[in-house]
Amino acid sequence: MTAPHPVPAWLADAVLYQIYPQSFADSNGDGIGDLPGIHAHLDHLSWLGVDTMWINPCFVSPFNDAGYDVADYTRIAPRYGTEADLVALVEAARERGIRVLLDLVAGHTSDEHPWFVRSAADPGDHRYIWADRQAPGFVASPGTREGFYLPNFFDSQPALNFGYARTHPDEPWRQPVDAEGPRANRRALRDAMDYWLSRGVSGFRVDMAHSLVKDDADRVETGKVWRELRAWLDTAHPEAVIIAEWSDPAVSVPAGFHADFFLHFGGLTDGLPLRSLWNNNTGTRKETWGGPQDCYFDAEAKGSMTTFLDAWRHANDTIGDSGFSSLPSSNHDFSRLACGPRTAEQLGGAFTFLLTWQTLPAIYYGDEIGMRYVPGMPVHEGSALGPHHNRAGCRTPMQWDDRPNAGFSTADPDALYLALDPAPDRPTVAAQRADEGSVLHLVRRLIALRKANPELGPSGEVEVLSTGYPFAYVRGGRFLVVVNPGREAASIETPALAREAAPVEVDGVSVADGRIEAAGFGYGVFELSG
Repeated sequence: MTAPHPVPAWLADAVLYQIYPQSFADSNGDGIGDLPGIHAHLDHLSWLGVDTMWINPCFVSPFNDAGYDVADYTRIAPRYGTEADLVALVEAARERGIRVLLDLVAGHTSDEHPWFVRSAADPGDHRYIWADRQAPGFVASPGTREGFYLPNFFDSQPALNFGYARTHPDEPWRQPVDAEGPRANRRALRDAMDYWLSRGVSGFRVDMAHSLVKDDADRVETGKVWRELRAWLDTAHPEAVIIAEWSDPAVSVPAGFHADFFLHFGGLTDGLPLRSLWNNNTGTRKETWGGPQDCYFDAEAKGSMTTFLDAWRHANDTIGDSGFSSLPSSNHDFSRLACGPRTAEQLGGAFTFLLTWQTLPAIYYGDEIGMRYVPGMPVHEGSALGPHHNRAGCRTPMQWDDRPNAGFSTADPDALYLALDPAPDRPTVAAQRADEGSVLHLVRRLIALRKANPELGPSGEVEVLSTGYPFAYVRGGRFLVVVNPGREAASIETPALAREAAPVEVDGVSVADGRIEAAGFGYGVFELSG
């Protein structure tokens, strides 16, 4: 197979913005966000400066997992609008210089997808993984077909059959990757991608991208599937991108993806690099994470940047110029930055780091105003993954202004997709637009700074000066960045930094005579001269 084409140039400059469609903006008063609602708020994204929008699944679904249980890959769910609405959104976004990525659920479907309904009635169908006897992890057939099927996540999400890396004569359901079922699914995946790319979208974020081929310990066979799709994509849609939900860029980018996220799970340490930055143990928590670990961006200043930096360096050394790693502020599965005791006052340093580091920044809707993770939310559309992992708290409606329902919807409050943050001081876009000192304006200025200066993007070199408190680094030999997430002042001596440092975006940080002083929660970007 030929080497992948170079990464489309636009991705290197991208600032991603993730939209959870059911919670962003409701245009028709039914309490659920929709595509026309996103369309109506494109000017907010344009004003903010983001240029790439990723929309969580918006396809037909029974919504047992909030849309990640797809029942038709080429039909928009009626609650979100129509295909014409999506095309209009894509065109309007393009006019504003914003690309649209959709969410591709590659490894499984809903158990209500026609493919599975047929498969559950036809013993000769191999689009899914069927065993003739109970095997670990398999679930009894819901149809006339005898036997058991393998789910990929919830039981209502049967795994599509992309084959097994290892076959065994005693387990005939372990089909090879070149069997007819896996070949049919690779064709179907390509067809679904082609359908939406032909309608103007710029690519996909791929859900559970690592999960295709089973018993594939080193993801070798799964990588072959994605490299095959990448080869087709490079020819048919060379400006399109695929971004993995894999959380191991050192593996996923060589497997064919243009980029991958550092996430709260995945990789060799179950997402520890991201969690070591943001996770203050007061929001979503998996039982397998073990005891609490101090994160770096915390007022107590007990964390370390080392875990993240080691993973980032390993990814960079492996990827080279073949793709990117991406760092999210949070997402639909993991606590927001403003979680528990971490207040808006503490977000300046986090966003300064996010938007001046070498990774592609990804902002989750509402984080730009410091929307909070809301504890105690009811379980909704499969949001709970464990006793301490209810994802509903990071999926609450966008807070636009001081109108009823924070301007999200005109529906009765009890008809909303999820309840709003009940705090009387909840942040809103309108209030922060009117306040130059707000988190929103800071994020906007930092995005503009990154876009105006390639040294702050993926191509700029990174020189780390300090990994403690404060964290300090130089980008592209030109910009000094300092962040102190701790509540107490901190300082470091940097004798090698004898150049003049002119403030660019600074709050509570000073640089003079080779010494950096950072107030509690201080942050700063300086331009170096000489």
